[in-house]
Amino acid sequence: MKFVLLVMCYLSVGRVTAGDFPHWRGPTRNGIVTEPSGWDGKAWPLTVAWKAEVGEGNSSPIAVGDTVYLMGYRDKSDTLFALAADTGKVRWKQTYPAPKYGRNAVGDQSLFSGPSSTPEYDPATKLLYTLSCDGSLRCWDTAAEGKLVWKVELHESFKIPRRPRVTGSQQRDYGFTSSPLVMGDKVIVEVGAKEGTVIAFDKKTGKVAWKSAATDPAGHNGGPVPITVGGVPCVAVLHHFGLLVCRTDDANAGKTVATWPWETAFSNNIATPTVVGDQILITSNYNFKKVIRLSISLTGAKKVWEQPHSSKVCSPVVHNGRVYWAWRTLVCLDWETGKLLWDKPGYTDAGSCLITADDRLVAYFGKGQLSLIDLSAKGKPLAEHQALGQETAWPHVLLHAGKYVCRDRAGRVVTLTVGKQ
Repeated sequence: MKFVLLVMCYLSVGRVTAGDFPHWRGPTRNGIVTEPSGWDGKAWPLTVAWKAEVGEGNSSPIAVGDTVYLMGYRDKSDTLFALAADTGKVRWKQTYPAPKYGRNAVGDQSLFSGPSSTPEYDPATKLLYTLSCDGSLRCWDTAAEGKLVWKVELHESFKIPRRPRVTGSQQRDYGFTSSPLVMGDKVIVEVGAKEGTVIAFDKKTGKVAWKSAATDPAGHNGGPVPITVGGVPCVAVLHHFGLLVCRTDDANAGKTVATWPWETAFSNNIATPTVVGDQILITSNYNFKKVIRLSISLTGAKKVWEQPHSSKVCSPVVHNGRVYWAWRTLVCLDWETGKLLWDKPGYTDAGSCLITADDRLVAYFGKGQLSLIDLSAKGKPLAEHQALGQETAWPHVLLHAGKYVCRDRAGRVVTLTVGKQ
């Protein structure tokens, strides 16, 4: 039954072509891809296909068909790039004036600048949605060389205040970080306004469709996640003060289904909630140094288990009854109990990971290091590759059409072809 609910949840956000990577965290928004890792049994042959410079930002790449899309900041402007997946050649780009930081930005400006939100692609319309650090929500037509369809300036429309200080920590505000989410005919955004934590816009016009009853400030996470609860489509988001699950069906859109307190120091609830059926996994490594599994029903949230293991940056991936993440330590937990099964040190501060079709884990961390890991051998590294080496690898790695796309926060991009050339 849980598997059926999970499939329903993914189908509700549109169909994607096998191999495409059109959303934050991949085709099914959970860090699992449909392509093999490229391990040939003895080696992991990776060769440089192309390199690019796209400007500052922690926004991750996405890819659809023969095109890779990236966002970056340079010269007082944000630019959306559409690059040929095989050569890196610019197919088209769209640039608009934008600040380097959100207008309410406080703290860590050496780590965060330019766009952090990852673009969102809608396969039904071929429209692409981006969100700047200062709240410029834009819809682009990828079938018309990125022609601007509509835009909403969130600050001007909703008068969003600076995030409040929490838990005695220093104040932080990194602007807008989370990716938009297309569900049906809406694009859902974690706005963090006094009118609604989550706001849904008509995906073709940008008109407000509904606002959540919850009115908490936005967090600093990767984006809202679709979840089906009791057969009802919902969305989960880890905002400034905790988890919110609200309904998205037309008759009850925005109504709160469940909440869970998770007030993290610096508002750094970075790892995206991981959804499996009607279950949600959340973790952080600040004042809350733990991981918790929650069961969500239409009447609220119930704790299934809690364990003293945690990830600060890397969002957990659930695969074959195991939970994995790569942040400082590569961790494997039992999904049913949360018990630590094994861990391996050596993965530094930044981090993202993917589970490939051949049941291997790819970790991207540090200043652009790739590691291929054998999950059947308790995290044994099979191979490593230094893709980049100058700036932190906050943006997540992408695997698409036999290529890994790696980016650092300064905007350097290197794409590696899998297999011997």
